[in-house]
Amino acid sequence: MRAPYPPLVSREGAIRVGFQPERVWGFPLDRSACDWCIQYGDFEVDPNLDNFRGNMSEEKEASSSRQKAREHKEQLHRLQQKEEDAKTGNEYVEPHVTQEKVQKMPGRVITTALVDSWCMGIKENLGIGPIRSILRAFRTACHHGDNDKHEPSQMFSIVSSTVFNKIMLFVLNEMDGILRKLLNMPSSGGKKETVVELTTTKEWKRYGSLMRLYLGNALHLLNQMTDDQMISFALKRIRASAVFLTAFPSLLRKYIKVALHFWGTGGGALPIVSFLFLRDLCIRLGSDCLETCLKGVYKAYVSNSQFVTGSKLRHIQFLGNCITELYGVDPPSAYPHAFLFIRQLAMVLREALSVKTKESFRKVYEWKFINCLELWTRVICTYSSEAEFRPLAYPLAQVINGVARLVPTARYFPLRLRCARMLNRLAESTGSFIPVSILLLDMLGMKELHRPPTGGIGKGINLFTTLKVAKVTLKTRAFQEECIYSVVEQLAEHLSQWSYSIAFFELAVIPVVQLKNFCKATKVERFHREMRELIQQVKANSEFINARRLSVRFPPNDPKAASFLEVEKESRSSPLSQYVATLRLRAQQRSDSIVESSVLVGEDSSIFGSNTSKNTEENEEMDAEEGAVVFSSSWLPGKNSRSGGKKSKHSNKNQPPEQDEDVVEELVLSSDEDDEDVHSSGTEEGSSEAEYDLPKREGKKSKPFITKSKKRGRAQGKRPKRRRTNP
Repeated sequence: MRAPYPPLVSREGAIRVGFQPERVWGFPLDRSACDWCIQYGDFEVDPNLDNFRGNMSEEKEASSSRQKAREHKEQLHRLQQKEEDAKTGNEYVEPHVTQEKVQKMPGRVITTALVDSWCMGIKENLGIGPIRSILRAFRTACHHGDNDKHEPSQMFSIVSSTVFNKIMLFVLNEMDGILRKLLNMPSSGGKKETVVELTTTKEWKRYGSLMRLYLGNALHLLNQMTDDQMISFALKRIRASAVFLTAFPSLLRKYIKVALHFWGTGGGALPIVSFLFLRDLCIRLGSDCLETCLKGVYKAYVSNSQFVTGSKLRHIQFLGNCITELYGVDPPSAYPHAFLFIRQLAMVLREALSVKTKESFRKVYEWKFINCLELWTRVICTYSSEAEFRPLAYPLAQVINGVARLVPTARYFPLRLRCARMLNRLAESTGSFIPVSILLLDMLGMKELHRPPTGGIGKGINLFTTLKVAKVTLKTRAFQEECIYSVVEQLAEHLSQWSYSIAFFELAVIPVVQLKNFCKATKVERFHREMRELIQQVKANSEFINARRLSVRFPPNDPKAASFLEVEKESRSSPLSQYVATLRLRAQQRSDSIVESSVLVGEDSSIFGSNTSKNTEENEEMDAEEGAVVFSSSWLPGKNSRSGGKKSKHSNKNQPPEQDEDVVEELVLSSDEDDEDVHSSGTEEGSSEAEYDLPKREGKKSKPFITKSKKRGRAQGKRPKRRRTNP
């Protein structure tokens, strides 16, 4: 009989493992097999035992019972530790999370000590194991609150808000730098070409999945959160890794859509952070991403500019400034989009001029059409020196002029004045002559400005939030004064642009004649003073030009005429320039007394420039402080998170309920609303009247609009006959 082999124990020395002498793992046992097990297996010889005794089944039962006892002891220890932490305030555990739920939770319950050990292992030696573990924990945190049906099996579970916040802050603040070190990338920045080359390296094949894990779960987190401050912090930290979206086109499209939505509907600092995210994508990823963003921001702008009020005006200006900044990233790539959108506006105007129906006029005289004209005026004026955008000034000026003349009635004075301002800005930025004075002088000839104000004083009118006024408003003193002052200001702006031209005397002849005719026709003394002051300044400027024109020896068509009075033009010393400066100050004071003071996106948020991006780029210490405030220790997602993993639209209190919130739909400039006064929504006067004062056609008489009453059977508006009663 073969002598028994020496018994074996595990290398941990905790459990003795017996085996049958004849077979191990299904193979015959001999001395060589035993030596092999000792050398390569997870066993070692116990020198204290000489002989092998005992039964194999008894040893197995004893070892399994000891293992279960040890696991149960460790589990009780973890639960005791969690209760102690909850009592001392180290970790805030939700009250509804009981011990039974903790035991039933899938995977390993994450503790603060475990997260700290991962963070320490990552910072000390950049261990790949801790990195994978904390990214999996980050995935669990991002999917916290999802429905169990849609939630895949997880390795970890989170019941403490402290643990949740630790994971979020560490991953959002540190993971970009950690993954860049693993991929041998610079600590910040990068271009599309660099990432394309990186995808062919062995580092990317080994660690590229970690980058996708980080960006994919961060996208899910953005869709789940509802707090603007949390979203702003998360998006600002993800922005550092935006260049790596080049390797993941599907994630790139989703990030663009989410950022566009937050940019158009978010509150606080979220619109600015979202725009900076989109701008970085366009700069780093090139023309492909730029085209998608240009289309998306324009559609978002149109959907947000359908209604204008005093409180929303600043927000619309902010969106327009952001689009202007984005179109300057790559002018050659942006030109086709600008040309296409301006052409679309021209086609809508052409339809109104040819069809001449109330519906076609409504498509032009609504806020989103006028705001689009304002947007392209701002873009072309900003980049008028660029060879790509300068040719677009002429077609845009033609469209604006056609819009101003479409319905030449006094009720659309605010719209015509707005068009005159846009034309003046285009003329000043491009140095081209646009006959703006014709539009303004025609307004002075309308009969509504020559009648006495029979409607009383009236309320002050904000022309920035009005396109059309009611018929009652035409007869008020406030409306007549606002129109006269605005005409004088815009006409002076137009003439001051050419107050240094050698041909100013000839240019000012017709305006002076018509201004004198208006002074003769009106009987209001304050209007007389305004017009006489403007005529006096124009005559003074003509004398200023003629005195210097006497010493000129070249003909009018000589190229030297362009450099006439260059020194005086730089110093703005002409009489009209000084007069316009006082008019601007008066107009600003008058506007400040009317415009509402509420701002949607914070103070001075409508001014976007280089300082904005500098102020929003904070260092790591400030980001850590901001993150600690945003992800407070008493917050754990679940109740407020959006269930099912579906993307829920971000709430916007300033957006009308009937407006579609999906800002990435197809652009439709025509209005789909049924009410006819949608163009004047948000204005007190415009909402009272819905009809258009169209010119009457010869040979046809207009009939009164009478609607029959279903209950009484008589036409509305007629006074019912009184029944005579005997006294």
